[in-house]
Amino acid sequence: MNAVLAFVVVMLVWTVSEFVARKTKSLLSSLFVASIIFLVGFLTGIFPEDLLQASSLLALAGVVVGFVIVHLGTMISLDDFKKQWRTLMVGIAAVVGMGVLLLAAAYLVGGDVTDSEYDGLVATARDFALAGTGALSGGTISVLIIQEAALGVGLTAVAVFPVLIAALQGLIGFPLTSLILRREAARLSGAYRAGELEDVAPPEASQVQEGRLPAFLRNTPGTLFIVGVVVLLSIGINNLTDGVLNTFVMALIFGIVLRSTRVFKPSVLSGIDSFGLMMLAIMILVFGPLATVEPADVAALAGPLAIAFVVGLAGMALFALIVGRLVGYSTSMSLAIGLTSLYGFPGTMILSQEAARGAGETPEETAAIEGQILPKMIVAGFSTVTITSVVITSILAGGIGG
Repeated sequence: MNAVLAFVVVMLVWTVSEFVARKTKSLLSSLFVASIIFLVGFLTGIFPEDLLQASSLLALAGVVVGFVIVHLGTMISLDDFKKQWRTLMVGIAAVVGMGVLLLAAAYLVGGDVTDSEYDGLVATARDFALAGTGALSGGTISVLIIQEAALGVGLTAVAVFPVLIAALQGLIGFPLTSLILRREAARLSGAYRAGELEDVAPPEASQVQEGRLPAFLRNTPGTLFIVGVVVLLSIGINNLTDGVLNTFVMALIFGIVLRSTRVFKPSVLSGIDSFGLMMLAIMILVFGPLATVEPADVAALAGPLAIAFVVGLAGMALFALIVGRLVGYSTSMSLAIGLTSLYGFPGTMILSQEAARGAGETPEETAAIEGQILPKMIVAGFSTVTITSVVITSILAGGIGG
């Protein structure tokens, strides 16, 4: 497909999605609307399968996602990050809850899956439960771990399963989280108007304007250069530790530390010429798996998919609510934290900002609401998708085919 045409089509989809989100006051999130448009477009053949690749946005996203994660780190002060230990506990509980209920359902329901589409291979309910836990709670890395384990023992159907979950989970996670965060934002709005929620203190002018970077780095190329060096360091640490210290986790930590030491100004990428395009590019990462969905694949594995989503989400909700209430979080915030496992970043950021904009009537109120929701959702996304899921999936993958 022509690269310029592909780029224009993607921008049109996102423009329509943003318009619908604004008109519905985020009741229909832009991510959900865009997901539906892309899914229908790919399934009907209106969009060619190479649409996203041809637009060059996927390639750009692969480069800049680390940059934006460093930026997110500079949006959170070290004190704020320390306060998020409760979020980490709720996120871990949500992933564990998914696994516990899915395995319980596998042993109770049982049943094998055999299909000529997948060379007549047989996979047990336990195999799908293990694969479903990894896929529901994680991102690309978790899917790859499951696929490698399944293909290693000849279970092609199980290898296909996490790809379908990855392609479909945003369609469930986006609208659910949007509704729940709207409820949380409304609660916080009431607290703000009652004087129970403080305004977000603006950063000091000196921090915003300069930080401690030399003057020649305080422009678009200089900022991208220095943030790029930080991302390269994160990649290096990931490689040295064989992924134990994940690239994105390290990028987030570096961002927090460099902001805390005032090397970077708060929101380090804000104000540079390319930031808007970078954000649009990484959003496209969310829709990449939709291009690979085939109706026959969904039909062949419809049963396991339905069980995985229903039972997995029930386990997530139950455990997240229990732990959330124990650490003092509201019901809506606890559920939203658990749901981050279905999509992670950048959905955590976009949905938080949309919810705050929908509830806030003034810039100050919107900022106060966002200041309560966004740090929790960002940390939640990393605690579920990037950290907990990878660890748990690495353990569970060894049981596939066993």
